[in-house]
Amino acid sequence: MWRTFPLIGLVVAMPATAQTLTPMIDARLRTERVEQDGLPLDGEAVTLRLRAGVQASEGPLTALVEAQGNLSLAGRYEDGLSGSAARPLIADPENIAIHRAQLALKLPGVTLTAGRQRITLDDERFVGAVGFRQNGQSFDAVRAEVTPVKGVKADLSYVWSVRTIWGVDGTGARQRAVGGDTVFANLSWASPIGTLTGFGYWADQDEAAVQGFRLSSRTFGVRLAGARTLGKAKLAWQLSHARQSEFGRNPNDYAAHYWLADLSVDLDGPRLGAGYEVLGADDGRPFTSFQTPLATGFKFQGWADKYLATPPDGLRDLYLSAGWSWKAVGPAKAVALQAAWHRYESDRLTRHYGDELNLLASAKLGRTTASVRFADYRADGFATDTRKYWLQLDWTL
Repeated sequence: MWRTFPLIGLVVAMPATAQTLTPMIDARLRTERVEQDGLPLDGEAVTLRLRAGVQASEGPLTALVEAQGNLSLAGRYEDGLSGSAARPLIADPENIAIHRAQLALKLPGVTLTAGRQRITLDDERFVGAVGFRQNGQSFDAVRAEVTPVKGVKADLSYVWSVRTIWGVDGTGARQRAVGGDTVFANLSWASPIGTLTGFGYWADQDEAAVQGFRLSSRTFGVRLAGARTLGKAKLAWQLSHARQSEFGRNPNDYAAHYWLADLSVDLDGPRLGAGYEVLGADDGRPFTSFQTPLATGFKFQGWADKYLATPPDGLRDLYLSAGWSWKAVGPAKAVALQAAWHRYESDRLTRHYGDELNLLASAKLGRTTASVRFADYRADGFATDTRKYWLQLDWTL
């Protein structure tokens, strides 16, 4: 079986004869502040994340190694591993680790990748890199991407370890890595009305400390995502359905369903969107609702992070969004404003959980992207009122 660290030697040795050598550097400076009802103190973190690495290519072979470090510069917060329980969670613990170390072989119609790598599938609803958090998520895996004919793609991964956002000091329910025998399988076809994808995910969480194996599941589903240009307007749509049940050593016996309908329109500046997402419930026992532990959760159901684990009675999310973007405003490029509103309800017994407002402003100046975010969660039947503020600078070589 492949393991990651022997690959680092290949990555380091390869540049001596490589035809192409590409450095990779990106840095992120962020201030995050959280005010949460029910806790006596607020949380505030100023963190600096740096990733640096090198990619070497020789013919069809590419080797890559990338390290990452996250440093707390100021503030007082609960980072998930240390800090005061009187403060809200800001899940960015200090960390120094190998984020990626992979070897890839690219041939006509086939790409094979082995080692520690980022894997993002479709919209990252089920498998993602958790890019918003400073440490991110990567996978020790082998992956095959095959395009047998134009418009058809098969994507198959075997994962033996998930490297979590908790970093090298992760412990208990927040392990630095979760082992298991996990398989991701996607088969997609570029149809005339959008990309149609069938998928099967067998997620094996082989750590008793992580919810007693109750996040192990098998998920089968189908997704359609497409877009069409109508004059100056661009219309985009997503439809998805999946069914999930227990897998491996999961002691629960359950079945839960997932539904998504999403529609957006870009009017060459103004943007409008609406959607409805359902993570269904079985009978109300903990972890018998539809779970997505390997997803990029920040992208879905609001930025306040109240629903990273689906409640026992499931979740229905009705959301509306509006925004405006400009290619340039003076020296700033890709200027954008965005607002989104969410209404959350349970799937089982249909109770109102709460509402959330999300606001974002971003712009790019040279290699630096600046963004300001705000999330305001107003609780009704689930969790507590929470407000989050972010100021972030991203720089990429």
